[in-house]
Amino acid sequence: MLLGRHADPDSTLGTDPRADPRMVEVFARFGLEGRLPASGLSVDSPLEERHAFAAMSEEGMGAVFEVLAAELPAPDGVATTTCTIPGVDGNDITVFVSRPAHAAGTLPGIVHLHGGGMAIASAADLAYIRLREHLAATGLVVVGVEFRNSGGKLGPHPYPAGLNDCASGARWVSANRDELGISHIVVSGESGGGNLTLTLAHKAKREGWVDEIAGFYAQCPYISNRWLQACEDLPSLVENDGYFVSREQLALLGSLYDPEGANVGDAACWAAVADDDELKGLPPHVISVNELDPLRDEGLQYYRRLLRAGVPAVGRIVAGTCHGGDLLFGAAMPDVFAASIRDVSGFAHSLR
Repeated sequence: MLLGRHADPDSTLGTDPRADPRMVEVFARFGLEGRLPASGLSVDSPLEERHAFAAMSEEGMGAVFEVLAAELPAPDGVATTTCTIPGVDGNDITVFVSRPAHAAGTLPGIVHLHGGGMAIASAADLAYIRLREHLAATGLVVVGVEFRNSGGKLGPHPYPAGLNDCASGARWVSANRDELGISHIVVSGESGGGNLTLTLAHKAKREGWVDEIAGFYAQCPYISNRWLQACEDLPSLVENDGYFVSREQLALLGSLYDPEGANVGDAACWAAVADDDELKGLPPHVISVNELDPLRDEGLQYYRRLLRAGVPAVGRIVAGTCHGGDLLFGAAMPDVFAASIRDVSGFAHSLR
């Protein structure tokens, strides 16, 4: 059965019968239930024009995320501190540490890597503060890493700058487990942070420290770097194109992360290009995707490849939601938001 834009090329989130009506109602408040106009740019446009697009996207979507995050109450009993740690490139990195205020004993730790296509957004954004706080409220120590972006207000720093910062954050947490009160570590992130989560696993394996991480949980991972290609193996790219995010937008932001295309075959840059040997021996993974996301099928494909490589892995599809929709609408869809929070927490608590 044809679905989405395969069934109707004019289909949008607002007209697709699979869409959660609560999500559509929220998007309609911002005029985002339809399709965004094309930017007129391509991955071959001048770099400064693509950076201007990223800055515009960061400002526009950041304003929407700020409103949605402000509608989600902070959980009770969570305390957050910040500190500065050294990066492997000689730079300073801010980390945000959230924990239950009165927790006793050690707790599982989450190293959280925020979304934004590795190009935009910040760990200091209210949306990510709220996400980390709600995770911490389930009995976790959650560390948000303010990594360098390839665009926007924290850019321009293309690959491998952001990944190096994420690795520095993860290794700092590992080295300071006793002080932080952490028993073991899970790396988790969404969208671009999902790619960073999965590529961090490959970087850590190559460098010989992957055993410092107990597991990896990637949500709506942005990993294929094939968003403008004809991909019969990834039908969701067409099926859900323009549903909150578009193939054009995905490709433009991705072009900032690796501007010269020098790393298209590197699994530490784009997780989807990992070969079978690179997947073998990795710690447990969860790959969670959204039904109405253009990126849905690249996440599911990666999950299936992990299984074939012998990696303990779980795949999860959040029905009725757009890209990251289970995390964006905590106030309007509290049951969906809570289910995803519980799943990340349950995974972390299940490991040792």
